[in-house]
Amino acid sequence: MSQRIEQRFADLAQAGRKGLIPFISAGDPLPEATVAIMHALVAAGADLIELGVPYSDPVADGPTIQHSSERAIARGVGIAQILAWVSEFRLTDSTTPVVLMGYLNPIEIYGHARFADDASAAGVDGVLIVDVPVEEAETVTLLREKGVREIFLVAPTTTDRRLAAIRARAEGFIYYVSFAGITGASQLDPVAVRARVEHIKQGGSIPVAVGFGVRDAASAVQVAESADAVVIGSALVAKLAEANDRGAALAAAHAFLAPIRAALDQAVRR
Repeated sequence: MSQRIEQRFADLAQAGRKGLIPFISAGDPLPEATVAIMHALVAAGADLIELGVPYSDPVADGPTIQHSSERAIARGVGIAQILAWVSEFRLTDSTTPVVLMGYLNPIEIYGHARFADDASAAGVDGVLIVDVPVEEAETVTLLREKGVREIFLVAPTTTDRRLAAIRARAEGFIYYVSFAGITGASQLDPVAVRARVEHIKQGGSIPVAVGFGVRDAASAVQVAESADAVVIGSALVAKLAEANDRGAALAAAHAFLAPIRAALDQAVRR
């Protein structure tokens, strides 16, 4: 079983650093550049990569990620191709954790047992399935048995009872959604985030990553004051969407992420 997620957060804690987790939609803007973009993000300072699995009805995603999913689906991108990309990424990067983020329907179509086997073999470290809440966690038991971590979402509206259930089952890290809404919105309240993250951490030791509303270096630094890691997606996906060739996509990935990594590290040294 892979321990890449746990090892990465342990290394970050030991170094006194904050994790940086970029999200990209697999296959967008160019399917053939996906693996190279993943490597470019690592070179720019990514600690973990969230790879979005395109889906036609992404209820939690705003227009930016919805459109990126539509473009990827139009190019024929699906789970089999995404797992092949993860396998290719693993040929030269055996340490950076990769988490697939998406919805249950594509997994149902692919087949639960087949997905569990293939995801584990490809080197996937975790899955965040938006429409599989903790109450239905048994749905992905086969993944857990293969050592693929099940990452849970916590929202501002999550009750203490549900939070306790999530803490009891959480693996890898907990993903805190900073506001009740869709990805890409600009509603970040650092004071409220800090209070909520501190509450989530009570009685547990699992790391907490915060996403939704993190758009740039300034917002990442604000979130990192309380979180163990920050997740940034829509703003990066929007930048990548402007690229019309492989070189432009790699340059955009690095140019976007590197200043955020630098700002996070500088804030820690203060």
